[in-house]
Amino acid sequence: MAKRKKQIFSAEKEVRAIARERVGTVKPGIVIVPKSDRKPKYKEDLLKSDPSPE
Repeated sequence: MAKRKKQIFSAEKEVRAIARERVGTVKPGIVIVPKSDRKPKYKEDLLKSDPSPE
């Protein structure tokens, strides 16, 4: 069996863990809208579409 790598103490991770215990997890700032519901980024190119048959 392979030995586990020794964990190095990280003050940043420890502070964040303590903050999570006190405050709780942070809610995401922006609600992610599904791609099907989003507006298109660019307008459709009218020249590329097929002209209507006359």
